[in-house]
Amino acid sequence: MTVDRTRLIGLLGGMSWESSALYYRLINQAAHARMGGHHNARSLMFTLDFDELNRLAAEGDWMRVAAVISEAARSLEKAGAAFAMLTAVTPHTVADQVAGAIGIPLLHIADPTGEAIRAAGIKRVGLLGTRYTMELGFFAERLQQRFGIEVIVPSEEQRTALHRIIIDELTLGLVKPVSAAVLQQLAGDLGARGAEAAVVACTELPLLLGMDAYPMPAFDVVKLHAEAAVELALAG
Repeated sequence: MTVDRTRLIGLLGGMSWESSALYYRLINQAAHARMGGHHNARSLMFTLDFDELNRLAAEGDWMRVAAVISEAARSLEKAGAAFAMLTAVTPHTVADQVAGAIGIPLLHIADPTGEAIRAAGIKRVGLLGTRYTMELGFFAERLQQRFGIEVIVPSEEQRTALHRIIIDELTLGLVKPVSAAVLQQLAGDLGARGAEAAVVACTELPLLLGMDAYPMPAFDVVKLHAEAAVELALAG
């Protein structure tokens, strides 16, 4: 198949900028792998201020979070994006509100993840991410309802520790070996509770631990999301 250009991908970034940079690299690596030559994906990125959104999330003001992200998504739509995607997992808490605010598709991060897990024949997974991702249900419920996948999460103490590592270290660019060891232990505990695989549902966690370092099969939701975006950009 000869492809001259991709459809324009609308990236909602800045949550954090570290994760946005990771998305940009993964999307263009996937585009090059598919198209060859000097090709990369055509994209627009609206970079939001993570400090503002992190504060609103901590206050539980998800209505305002949705409003801020939806405004950015409408800007991408007006600029010609064929579809939009959130370049972080936690903001998918308000994915339905954002999707309802625009007239272009929003590529939800849980869907390519669910497809990959189902294709692997796995029925029960452990979910790793921010406290919001592990506790608010927007990711686990989508996997359960759309793909029939059972989801378990770490204990409350472990969720608190992992959230601190993500917010106080990884989103600030700090990668500590001791935190990598904590993550490995946490994943091992999920395996002992019956998880067949780990769902690494945070854009920053791959900065800390590669998928081959987990004690069980691990699904990198960011990589899967990026690859799905390229497939959608090439479709039609």
